[in-house]
Amino acid sequence: MSPMRLRTVQTLVLLLSVASSSLPLRGLTSVVWGDERPRVVLTEEAKRIHSAGFVFDGHNDLPWAIRTDFASSLDRADLSQHVPKLHTDIPRLRQGNVGAQFWSVYVPASASEDGTALLKTLEQIELVRAIVKRYPETFELARTASDVERIQKSGKIASLMGVEGGHCIEDSIENLRRLHKLGAGYMTLTHSDTLAWADAATDEEKHGGLTEFGEEVVREMNRLGMLIDLSHVSAETMKDALRITKAPVIFSHSSARAVADHPRNVPDDVLLLTRENGGVVMVNFFSGFVHPDSARKRANMFQVNRELREKYPNESEYKIARQRWDLENPIQRGSLHDVVDHIDHIVKLAGIDHVGIGSDYDGITLLPVQLDDVSTYPLITQEMLNRGYSASQVHQVMSGNILRVMRQAEVVAAKTP
Repeated sequence: MSPMRLRTVQTLVLLLSVASSSLPLRGLTSVVWGDERPRVVLTEEAKRIHSAGFVFDGHNDLPWAIRTDFASSLDRADLSQHVPKLHTDIPRLRQGNVGAQFWSVYVPASASEDGTALLKTLEQIELVRAIVKRYPETFELARTASDVERIQKSGKIASLMGVEGGHCIEDSIENLRRLHKLGAGYMTLTHSDTLAWADAATDEEKHGGLTEFGEEVVREMNRLGMLIDLSHVSAETMKDALRITKAPVIFSHSSARAVADHPRNVPDDVLLLTRENGGVVMVNFFSGFVHPDSARKRANMFQVNRELREKYPNESEYKIARQRWDLENPIQRGSLHDVVDHIDHIVKLAGIDHVGIGSDYDGITLLPVQLDDVSTYPLITQEMLNRGYSASQVHQVMSGNILRVMRQAEVVAAKTP
């Protein structure tokens, strides 16, 4: 039997056995093998270069994972120890040399249906604060680029917060200000669903981008010094925001659409606009966004999510239903080579100054081979070096570019009445 045929048989046997068992479902789509490229081998030189800088990741959903999988209990999810159910814990953050992290204070877009989006976001902010308080030797809250540099140099992980979706402000500029005052450093203009004031990438477009209120949101974020995050929004919303903003934007967890054609990724014309704006695209690790064939198969993923959430309003029941859907609709994992392909494309089109890392750890169901958790960032450094990037360019991608964007946004805010 050929190796490929043998793998196919093994895959079918495993899928059938899991489907009839009570095994945990997290990550089961990984049984489908992706493109085979050589595994990246970490060298001492890459370790040295990686440790000489630090990782500043734009998006990690640990707070929501703790809420949904551990009832928001830090006793049940003790991050000082290895937590197998998570992609993130303190030992692995240290292994990955993470020096700064935007923790997503995500709540589902469906929370707007019962008027709880703001309340649940406030709860998530409190959870991040509780994490920092529980582990003061490891984490410290940060607001500015200078904060990040000071905290990282002290040996701690600078902890920032990002609001994932404008549904959380419940159509109120005052709520936006409140979230910023409580520590939110960025807001993603939409999540999966189109809002009354902004079109999403994965829902029906109703406004052709931003409405007048949406434009007001962008201007107020400039005034506050709050980063405008264009992950999840439609291409027209991206262009409207880039036209209006005076500060650089971020894409906190998006990849390149020319490499993997998914609506969650950034089109080439927007990459060029981002270069003009001075912004940064922080590459997402989800296999369904970065592997070309998997992106095609996951193009309707958010519509599936909406349908499942309507059918299963209970969060735990929804997660089980979604995991079963993933199992029944397998995709290829791909590998870290696919992630670096996205970095390459953004660099070639927009330049080395405009790409970063936005893993989406603990918010995604399937990761490329060799990028299983937050300990694996050094392998990205290795593969970038393998492709001819210099040490200084690696450090730009890992942290330098997002720090520059933060500083520039702070300057704009200081000049805006």
